[in-house]
Amino acid sequence: MAQDIRKLFEEEQKVFNDKMPKGHEARFLEKLDVELPVNEKPVRKLFSFINIAASVVLLIGLGYGALQFIGKETPVDPEGTEVVTNNPATETETPLGKLSPELKKVEDYYIASINLELSKMKITPENKELFDGYLARLEELNKEYEVLSKELTESGPSERIINASIENLKLRLNLMYRLKEKLSELNNETNGLEQTQA
Repeated sequence: MAQDIRKLFEEEQKVFNDKMPKGHEARFLEKLDVELPVNEKPVRKLFSFINIAASVVLLIGLGYGALQFIGKETPVDPEGTEVVTNNPATETETPLGKLSPELKKVEDYYIASINLELSKMKITPENKELFDGYLARLEELNKEYEVLSKELTESGPSERIINASIENLKLRLNLMYRLKEKLSELNNETNGLEQTQA
């Protein structure tokens, strides 16, 4: 069973000394090309198509984002006057927001709710006078809130000023709810009057 390693190496030497016939490599490469042709053009076309498609998707996404960012308009009533929906005190860091994150959340909630209710309201010639009256009252409350914010900044945090600021926000939101109810009642009365006339 045991074999002499020297004899095995001598026999291997004979196998390695055999040479391939001339032109063997060229014939092998020709057969390989016939069986597996190299075709780079479809791959390039595919990559160029993918690049174009990715560019189009990117441009559409950027365009949509720009429209969302730039396209926000200020609500306008039928008379063409602007309706102010933002509280100037919340455009930058507000005094309540500087005091604590919880107070900022409360303030943001009320401001967002007020703006939402205001944006849902439809102004018609029939309800314009009522709407303008409520907006005048809302503007007074906005000015009072600015005074409270200024006082909070100058004198420092006090429970009285913080509570007054939050009460002001609550009052403005309740004012929007009352305006919504009044507009609904006025709309129902107008619809009822139109139905009895018809």
